[in-house]
Amino acid sequence: MRESISDYSEQHNFRLGLLYALGGTALFALKSIFIKLAYAQGVDTVTLLTLRMLVAAPFYLAVLVWLIYKTQVTSPSQQDLLAILVLGALGYYVSSYFDMQGLNYISAQLERLMLYSYPIMTALLGWLLFHEAITRRLSLALVLTYSGVLLLYTYEANLGGKNISLGVLLVTLSALMFAVYLVYSKRVLNRVGSLLFTSLAMLSATVCVLIHFALTHPLSALWVNSTAWFYAGLLGVFSTVLPSFMLTEALARIGAARTSMMGTTGPMITILLAVVLLGEPFGWAHLAGMLLVLMGVSMLSKR
Repeated sequence: MRESISDYSEQHNFRLGLLYALGGTALFALKSIFIKLAYAQGVDTVTLLTLRMLVAAPFYLAVLVWLIYKTQVTSPSQQDLLAILVLGALGYYVSSYFDMQGLNYISAQLERLMLYSYPIMTALLGWLLFHEAITRRLSLALVLTYSGVLLLYTYEANLGGKNISLGVLLVTLSALMFAVYLVYSKRVLNRVGSLLFTSLAMLSATVCVLIHFALTHPLSALWVNSTAWFYAGLLGVFSTVLPSFMLTEALARIGAARTSMMGTTGPMITILLAVVLLGEPFGWAHLAGMLLVLMGVSMLSKR
C-alpha cells in the first residue's frame, strides 16, 4: 500500500513537472515577439532589459519576503547563496542581454531555433566538464540541429541582412550561458527549493541590469512611450516572472534534461507568431531548418 502511494506521488510529481515545463516553454516562446515589438517603438536593448526587470523584480521581492516571514524558510549557506547569485546573473542577465542584443540583427525565428539548441550545449558541457560520453545519438543530434540553424542562417544572410553573423554569435553565447545555468543550478535547487532559488537569482540579475543601465544610460531613457511600456510589461510578467518560476519548478521535479526536452512547442509557437504578428517570411528554408532542429534536439530525449 505504501509503495502504491509512493508510486502515485512520484507520478503526480513527474506530471506536474512536465506541465510546468510545457507552460514555461510556451510563455518563454512569446519573449522574442514582445522584444521585436518593443524595438519597433525605438527602445534599445539595455533600456528594454531594464524595463523588463523593473516590472518583474517586485514579484520576486514579494515572493522572497513571503518565504522569509510566512514560511520561515531556512536560509541558504553562504556557498549556496553565492552560487545562486552568480547563476542568476549568468542565466538571466548575461544570457538575456546577449539574446536581446542578438535580436537586433536576426529574425525571431532564427533566434528561437538557436536558443532551442541549448540541450545540445548542455550535453556538450556534460562531456567537457563531467567527462560524460559522446554517444552516436548525441553526435547525430548535433549534426541535425546545427544543420538546421546553418540553413536558416544562410537564408537570412542571402537576404542581405546586416550583421547577421554578429546576431548569430550573440544568441549562441546566450544559449551557452543558459546551458551553464541549467547544468549547475540543479544541485543548488535540491538544497534550497525552487521558489527561494528563483527569487534570489532573478533579484541578482536585476541588480546587474540596473548597474549596466546606470553606467550606460541617463535616467531619462526610461521615459518611453506607453506602447513600449505595455510590451515591457508583457515581457516582464508573461515571459519572465511566470515562466521563470514554472521552469525552475520543473527543473526541481524532473531534472534539467527532461525540462530542456519539453520545449518542442516553443519554436513552433514563436515561428507562427513571428509570421502573423511581425510579418516575417516563412518558406522552405524555415520549414526545413525548424524540422532539422526539432529532430536533432528530440533525439536527446530518447534513451
